[in-house]
Amino acid sequence: MELRQIATIASKEFRDRLRNRWVLAVALVFAVFSIVIAYAGGAQQGTVGIRSIEFTITSLVSLVIYLVPLIALLLGFDAIVGERERGSLDLLLALPITRGELLIGKYLGLALALSLAMLVGLALVGGVLTLQFGTRALFHYGGFVGSSLLMGLAFLSMAVLMSVIARDRTRASGGAVILWFLFVLVFDLVLLGVLVATSGHYGGDAFPYLLLMNPTDIFRIMNVFSTEDIRSAYGLMSVVPPVLSNIWVLTGAMLVWIAVPLALANWRFKP
Repeated sequence: MELRQIATIASKEFRDRLRNRWVLAVALVFAVFSIVIAYAGGAQQGTVGIRSIEFTITSLVSLVIYLVPLIALLLGFDAIVGERERGSLDLLLALPITRGELLIGKYLGLALALSLAMLVGLALVGGVLTLQFGTRALFHYGGFVGSSLLMGLAFLSMAVLMSVIARDRTRASGGAVILWFLFVLVFDLVLLGVLVATSGHYGGDAFPYLLLMNPTDIFRIMNVFSTEDIRSAYGLMSVVPPVLSNIWVLTGAMLVWIAVPLALANWRFKP
């Protein structure tokens, strides 16, 4: 693969997203929702305002888990199938580029657009936390933002795979919605249902490691701090063994979620 060709495709894809105001729209969504949740996250406990770095991040975790996968899937589901339906895919492939260069270039351009939108949108809360708690907030909040980006890139990778496999945009969009429901809503419910139904006698030891099969659960674990207040916010996290508390293990698992679907898409996209 030639890096120049990939960079050209990525640059065009990124400029297209800037031109149609997609980055601005997503950044505004993140900015508005994140600042509202950061200030009103403790309303159920009778308090309003930013109480602590940990509590703020815990409040934002729920927002990110629901919003980021959906945005990433909607961003990438028509990356390839959309070009095919518009009749421009054959034209692109007639250029002196390979299918792999086209696929990787499109993914990198979309990834850059998604990352920029998230960084701009989440920067407002980061600025507020820094003003209130000092530079130590940058470390914790920076880790939260970094893990959010990794989860977004993982779902974008799955969206590109769906775009390669699907025959048309309708099927691709349906597949994206199914992926969102599966990983965001259904997966944990099924695991908990099995665990409760068997009273933990079957597969109880393997249960924590099954969480690695879902990038949203990896994201949850990455953002659980050592304080008791944060652990109590996610009862599910109380069963996580120490090895899964290693940030490098979790980061590696998230990178696998980014690389594997993209590699499968590259393999499937070959003529």
